[in-house]
Amino acid sequence: MKWQPSRKDELTLQQQIIQWVTKHIERGDWVAGTKLPTQRQLAMQFGVNRSTVQQALEELKAAGILESKVGSGIYVADNSWDSLMTQTQPNWQKYIETSLHKPNYHTIQLINEYEQRDDVIRLGTGELAPSLLPTAEIEESLKELSLQPKALGYSSPQGSYKLREAICGYVKKRGIHAKPQNVCIVSGALQALQLIAVGLLEQGSIVFQEQTSYLNSVHPFQSVGMQMIAIDRNEQLAQTLAQRKRKRQAVFYAVPTLNNPTGGVWTTLEKKNLYEACKSSRIPIIEDDVYHELLFEAATAPIKSMDESGQVLYIGSVSKTLSPGLRIGWLIGPTTVIERLADIKMQTDYGSSAISQEIVLHWLRSGKYEKHIKSLRKELLRRANFIEGILQERFTEMASWDKPKGGFYIWLKFHEPIVDKDLFTKLLQRQVLINPGYIYDPQDTRHIRLSYAYATYEELEKGLKILFDVVKKSK
Repeated sequence: MKWQPSRKDELTLQQQIIQWVTKHIERGDWVAGTKLPTQRQLAMQFGVNRSTVQQALEELKAAGILESKVGSGIYVADNSWDSLMTQTQPNWQKYIETSLHKPNYHTIQLINEYEQRDDVIRLGTGELAPSLLPTAEIEESLKELSLQPKALGYSSPQGSYKLREAICGYVKKRGIHAKPQNVCIVSGALQALQLIAVGLLEQGSIVFQEQTSYLNSVHPFQSVGMQMIAIDRNEQLAQTLAQRKRKRQAVFYAVPTLNNPTGGVWTTLEKKNLYEACKSSRIPIIEDDVYHELLFEAATAPIKSMDESGQVLYIGSVSKTLSPGLRIGWLIGPTTVIERLADIKMQTDYGSSAISQEIVLHWLRSGKYEKHIKSLRKELLRRANFIEGILQERFTEMASWDKPKGGFYIWLKFHEPIVDKDLFTKLLQRQVLINPGYIYDPQDTRHIRLSYAYATYEELEKGLKILFDVVKKSK
């Protein structure tokens, strides 16, 4: 106990005393309940004024490390170890709360958590059922692939040249004329949105979208400081865009074919009107076209097919058709844009999976992909008819819906505003998981996104019966 604080140290005498006391407790020299020497004794030992010791001890008491007992003295507090851990560890909660990327809605966090459970009926899931994935065919494809050593290394910034070439041939059937240098392979459509957000837009930029939008359930733009503005596509669209944009940067996010979550499909005229309205204000369009292959009837040409000036950034993916686990999508746009976003992608993940790219290339080149799509559409149509039959039998007096045109979803609208967190929780307690409308539009209390793509036929029937019972009791 011969230690004394140094007057030459960068720390003050008071700070050095605090550290000395703290180290004794951390090493276990002074356990909980240990009585400290008096302030006078410590002042003499340290060679400092009593007031300096008093200030140091008061700070340790305020931190919960020491405690006073009236008429007895100062002791090591019972919870001193917990207090010390709080003092020595980073304040992770503060780091989290002040970070750039904001947390998702609690409902969506619960959806992400419960989707991993096998005992839950998933009535809102936006992916194909395991039984609809061509697992055996993909496994067989691995035997057919002839992988070169280079293919197993890091991909080029824009992705496999051969795959980009194959994608150009594939989208040409949709009226999109692109070259490999116009394509960037991405790890799903969401990554494309994230790359656009950080690579093309300044903070405070506007992202126009429809009122009910998938973007409200994820935060690729919101978390980097973009302003989300819902727009009605009416006769005043061009004027409204010009007025709201003014001198700021802006983009328009659109899902013209099988909108997520509503399942809506735009007409060719509606696509043309949006293109012209955005063109007049020089607003780029992000066309998310990941569902178009799942239309039950022939699809109309995408907005990108009308693009003559590189105004449209086009997103495609195999996540909704072949396998979400492959994590392969593509972004088509002007060369300068693609090179910029490819550079950012290389800084974040060094390219999408080389093996996944080889699998998708094989499926596109061999014709397996289009053959699979045809059979997949037939099965989704059967499922859509099945779930609609149940709705017609049970739900006509409490809800309405449009006949599904393809994809995964029916946008079920209840006559009363009953879709809230309470309804979500009640269904979850009965092991039924839904996607409520308020995660796509915070003001929506009437809609549920029903998916017929994931649950089994038995689960769909059981889940909808539970939904019916819970809603009926809630009214």
